[in-house]
Amino acid sequence: MELVTPGIGLIFWTTVIFLIVLLLLRAFAWKPILNAVKAREDSIKGALNAAEKAKSDMQKLQAGNEKILQEAKAEREAIIKEAREMRETIINDAKEKTSQETQKMIEAARLKIENQKQLAMVEMKEHITLLSFEIAEKILKTKLSNEMEQKELISRMMDDIALN
Repeated sequence: MELVTPGIGLIFWTTVIFLIVLLLLRAFAWKPILNAVKAREDSIKGALNAAEKAKSDMQKLQAGNEKILQEAKAEREAIIKEAREMRETIINDAKEKTSQETQKMIEAARLKIENQKQLAMVEMKEHITLLSFEIAEKILKTKLSNEMEQKELISRMMDDIALN
């Protein structure tokens, strides 16, 4: 029963030892423990602040990346548009140049054909003239074989010349 009902001496010495331990802890351990807890709390707050700052920086970076991405897309679109316009210009210039070259070739061919035609006409006229002279010569030779026909032809020609 002594364990269940302690004596006054035991209570007194337990209280004295408790107070001494409490004073020793307060003097030597309490401040370091509180300082350690405070340091831990400060480091946790610092880590939270750093995480918040990192999160803010990441959001800024993401916004910057989005902006750069949009600018890159706009620049790509501008380059593609410029390339399309340049392609159209080159195609149109090539078509126009080809058309001009074709027109020049057609005109040159037309002139060459016209010149060949004129040459052929001149040659044909010369040939017809020569044939006409040969025919006239043959006709005159046969018609003027006698003297009477020669005189009659000369007088008719003189009459024609006189009338003209």
